[in-house]
Amino acid sequence: MSQRTNKSVSEKMAQLGKLVAWFESDEFTLEDAIEKFREAEELAKSIENDLKNIKNDINVIKKRFDEV
Repeated sequence: MSQRTNKSVSEKMAQLGKLVAWFESDEFTLEDAIEKFREAEELAKSIENDLKNIKNDINVIKKRFDEV
């Protein structure tokens, strides 16, 4: 998944869910597992980063409300 797009967290979670389901399915092959694992790992890191950014945004908004 080297192509970068601006997907929402929900879209990324859905994509990660599909990858996890693939690992649990009858379609699983060792030949494809490394590539799929790397894709899942990259998605998970991206989701984690997005969630950190969202948390930071929420904290900024919360501070603004506390100042009012």
